[in-house]
Parts: sequence; structure tokens; C-alpha cells
Amino acid sequence: MRSIALAFLALCLAGSAGAQDQGRNVMDIIRNGSQPSVTGPADWFTGRVRIDSRFERPAPSRMAGATVSFEPGARTNWHTHPLGQTLIVTSGLGWTQCEDGPITEIRPGDVIWCPPGHRHWHGATPTSAMTHIAIQEALDGKVVEWMEKVTDAQYLAGAAPAGK
Repeated sequence: MRSIALAFLALCLAGSAGAQDQGRNVMDIIRNGSQPSVTGPADWFTGRVRIDSRFERPAPSRMAGATVSFEPGARTNWHTHPLGQTLIVTSGLGWTQCEDGPITEIRPGDVIWCPPGHRHWHGATPTSAMTHIAIQEALDGKVVEWMEKVTDAQYLAGAAPAGK
């Protein structure tokens, strides 16, 4: 399973996917640093968040993704994904929570699957930054539905250590 995840990660990081060029399939490589970093909008995030390496594949693919870096204390709003979301933690220490579930610690190498339509949030811990790759598919052109902010009380409830 881990080797499959690593192979998938390598493909995503390379930014490779099918594209059309004069009627034939060719590889499309989005070079690291070739796109500007974007600050995570305050309407979607609490704290300082940077979004890099964005990609959206043309039809028939529905794949989209980004590398998202959270400073300590930063987190997403509550949100859902119509076809689910995969997160791959690449550095730091983070927390994630599905609605009505416990806050769970996430670490580098962890792969998190959030099923379609499940309200959740994710971000850094109060004392550690965290970066993850976020991969999701679009349904009718939409990959996410943003909701209200995670309150400080919800966030500061804390997490169980990883593996618990």
C-alpha cells in the first residue's frame, strides 16, 4: 500500500498527466516554482496559509490538487468535497477532524482519506507548521464547498496522539 501511495505521490509532484497536443496524448509537466504561491483566502482559512503547485487536469480527468502549507495555528474552515479528498502530509505536525469525531494528529507520510460530503477541517497544530498535498476530483466543476470557520474553542480542544 505504501509503495502505491509513494508512486501516486511521485506522479502528482511531477505534475504529469495526459494533455492533448495536435490530437495525440503528451505528458504535461508543471515545474516546481513555475506558478506563483497564493495566500490562502481569509474566507476559507484561519491563520497564515500558502497554496503552491496547483493543478487541474482537463476532461476527461476531474483531478485537481495543491500543496498547502499551514503556519502554526492555521487551519481550514469546515468544508466538504463532492467526491472526497486525499491528503498526504509531507512535513510538520497537523490536526484533522471530521464533524462529530475526535481531532486526530497527522504526521509526515500519513495519507488521509475524507469521504465525499463529510464535513471536516485540517491544519497545523498550535505549535508546529504542517504541509500536505491535497488531491480531489471535481463534480460539475466544483471540488470543495467552504463553510464556517472552525472556532478557537473547537480547534483548541486538542488531538489524540497519532496512532491512537
